Amino acid sequence: MKNNSRNHKIRAGCAAMFGAIMLQVAYAEKADFDKPTHVEANHGTYDNSKQTNVFSGNVVLTRGTLVMHADKMTLRKDAAGNQFATLFAAPGGVTKFRQKRDGGKDMWIDGSAADRIEYDTKTEIAKLFKNAKIKMTEAGKITDEVEGEFVSYDSRTEFYTVDNSAAGESKPGTGRVRVVIQPRNAEK
Repeated sequence: MKNNSRNHKIRAGCAAMFGAIMLQVAYAEKADFDKPTHVEANHGTYDNSKQTNVFSGNVVLTRGTLVMHADKMTLRKDAAGNQFATLFAAPGGVTKFRQKRDGGKDMWIDGSAADRIEYDTKTEIAKLFKNAKIKMTEAGKITDEVEGEFVSYDSRTEFYTVDNSAAGESKPGTGRVRVVIQPRNAEK
């Protein structure tokens, strides 16, 4: 019984440390929050009654420094003007995004997923499904990496969740998550 309690404390401590580290390293560009959304694709439709667009073929969504790529995308707008995008990968392909991070002139966050990315402009949360990967770079060098079947990234609070199932919840025996945190060297 003592060992289970100790293991639980160790896991809780590791989770807290992981969260604290991720809060320090991933800052999305704050100036992107009030930028308009631009979409390019090979084809598009619009349903005014549902306030929904469907784009297909080499879809590129741009919002400030945020750039997202997909094979197909559904973009819905609510009465308040908030946008909800679901980007789908082609079979065997990936959806991906890239966004500048605050804190320096060459700091970026990149993400990809084999199934889809769901992006909400109201909450500024991106959810990546199936073989989800996120990496942070600084001056072209990878500083941190996160991989799992599901990754949720909140750019306002700079918080990640990574799980071993695409349902967004940890399931025993379904795989592992992977995090690589590079050492930080103090500048002199």
